Amino acid sequence: MTALQGVLPITLTPFTDDGDVDEGSIDTLVEDYLDAGAHGLTILGIMGEAAKLLDDERERVLRRYIDATAGRVPVVAGVSARATRMALEYARRAEDAGAAAVMLAPPDNAKNLDLVFEHFRRVADAVSVPVVVQDEPVNTGVTMPAPFLVRLLDEIEGCRYLKLEETPTLPKISVVRHRATSQVGIFGGLGGLYLYEELLRGADGIMTGFGFPQVLVGTYERFVAGQRKEAQEYFFRYLPLIRYEAQLGVGGVTIRKQVFARRGSISSPHARFPAPPVDELTLAELDDLIAAVGL
Repeated sequence: MTALQGVLPITLTPFTDDGDVDEGSIDTLVEDYLDAGAHGLTILGIMGEAAKLLDDERERVLRRYIDATAGRVPVVAGVSARATRMALEYARRAEDAGAAAVMLAPPDNAKNLDLVFEHFRRVADAVSVPVVVQDEPVNTGVTMPAPFLVRLLDEIEGCRYLKLEETPTLPKISVVRHRATSQVGIFGGLGGLYLYEELLRGADGIMTGFGFPQVLVGTYERFVAGQRKEAQEYFFRYLPLIRYEAQLGVGGVTIRKQVFARRGSISSPHARFPAPPVDELTLAELDDLIAAVGL
């Protein structure tokens, strides 16, 4: 199986203006991501509004993304759930549909790390594809310290990747990279805010939902080609837009959907309630920044 590396955007789940799943826009989104140079896709994540999907909708989104990707890049499917049995079922369905890996966060507000460890072990043992351990304390309410993450990755054979979302990500990358005895792939997130520094710390790439994935791809490819100065300059050129788009409390997925809709990649910027609305001033500032950085 091809190792995961590079830029694997957290994909959107597009809806119509009426709030129904828009499968046609999944097709155009896949082409948009791949035209931007994405090295893989991560579907059904938090920015994909997975928690707002009914089970039958989730299955449709999963299979439509995998069919539209048609094996051109690996697809990682989010399988996080409040109960281990639910996560197990999601993981098995993802593997059956052709996902290259599954991404799993701890159950919400599970403070007992022994139970969290067992949650990951049971899901990893249930499938043959690798598990991406998602460290996302803001949304899950679960803090997984770096030594615990090292234990997960070293002791559970199926847990082969780590996606970090805790601020700051950089110290955790260093600890995991230096202490893990097994081969581990590490990915950053957080909208891309620290991509360059994450790569310097030893990250293998990034999984995030930034509206212009070509910027992340351009930074990554310059970096792995040994052009560190060029990668830094390229990344810093677009950082004001990355910073602005990362206002999750202001707009989050709604801002990103506006960006993709402006490019014609999706038919509607609709995000399912209770997504925070984006006011006209925010959209005007967004358009101004996009123009200012030359996108």
